[in-house]
Amino acid sequence: MTKPIDQFTWKDIPLGCVVTEAGNAHEYKTGDWKSQRPVVDTSKCIKCGVCWVFCPDAAIYKNEEGYYLANLDYCKGCGICARECWTGCIKMVEEEK
Repeated sequence: MTKPIDQFTWKDIPLGCVVTEAGNAHEYKTGDWKSQRPVVDTSKCIKCGVCWVFCPDAAIYKNEEGYYLANLDYCKGCGICARECWTGCIKMVEEEK
């Protein structure tokens, strides 16, 4: 017997569940809030993806060459990617307008 939809909780979501539609979140460019932005030195980057794992806003993407870069439309400039990058290839710089 199945539960009515209003009786489901987060515990009922199956493991590995992926939500394919994020609603309208992609329409809001939250990157305008930042005062700093990450800059990647690709000569030091080993393409490990640690910055991608730790980004709280999912603003890191992998480009065609395999480097992880920040999507500045959504990056809020928190600097977590730079703090977690153990190769030191990410530096936070003042945002210029």
